[in-house]
Amino acid sequence: MTDTRPPYLRIVADIERRIAGGELRPGDPVPTTRTIMREWGVAMATATKALTTLKQAGTIEGTPRSGAVVAARPLPARSGGGLELERIVRAAIEVADEAGLAGLSMRTVATRLGVATMALYRHLDAKAELSQLMADAAFAGIDYPEPPPGWRSHLRVAAQLQWALYHRHPWLPRVISVVRPAPLPGLVAYGQWSLRALDGLDLDPGTRLHVYGTMVNYVRGTAFSIESEYGAERDTGMTSKQWVRSRFPAGAPVPGQVLEPGADLDLESLFAFGLERLLDGLSTVIVPRRPRA
Repeated sequence: MTDTRPPYLRIVADIERRIAGGELRPGDPVPTTRTIMREWGVAMATATKALTTLKQAGTIEGTPRSGAVVAARPLPARSGGGLELERIVRAAIEVADEAGLAGLSMRTVATRLGVATMALYRHLDAKAELSQLMADAAFAGIDYPEPPPGWRSHLRVAAQLQWALYHRHPWLPRVISVVRPAPLPGLVAYGQWSLRALDGLDLDPGTRLHVYGTMVNYVRGTAFSIESEYGAERDTGMTSKQWVRSRFPAGAPVPGQVLEPGADLDLESLFAFGLERLLDGLSTVIVPRRPRA
């Protein structure tokens, strides 16, 4: 059977297997980021995400001289038997994808898994923790391409990756915070990949962070309409363009002053247009204007 887990989770599982089998013992150094990149054929962001996940799980720990090593008392592998945390998170994502956050509860997740609700609390403290793990798993599923040259093209792709993710999981914008980000591997990896667009530019750390935050916040803010638009399309059987044309037929006096022939607006065109104007605005910071002669 093909392993459908994200690459970073396959790396995590392999390193945990080596620890469980005694190949790596407490205090032994674990593969470095570059070793993981070479051995598994993955990008730096994926390798970093795998090591971050192992550290957060308590499986490995950092040391001043040796780098990351197997923890003195590594916690049980995430992939151990019983009701796995990853299985709970996958089920919760399925529930939220179908019913939105309003339909998500410990009870609905437990019902989908066929277990008692209390069984979930052995792995989770609260629904709030579950939503963060769901967001992390969603971002961990991004397949990062080789970034195109140029900061503008790179940030455009980063925004499009985020936008596509919100289409797959319309509930996701509601659990993401720009000013209070969660230090989770999937979210960190997305930030690292996106911020590479600004490497080599003469930007101070505060400006870099604000450029990134502005881009993320624009995509997230626009994506809040995805969930309601999907609901409206399901209820009416019409896309937004079809709905507008049915309500405001050609030649109608008042709409005709706003809706000109051949002019269409929907969520996709609004996102694409706004993204380009956002990049135009960021260019005034990223590419300073030359002084007038």
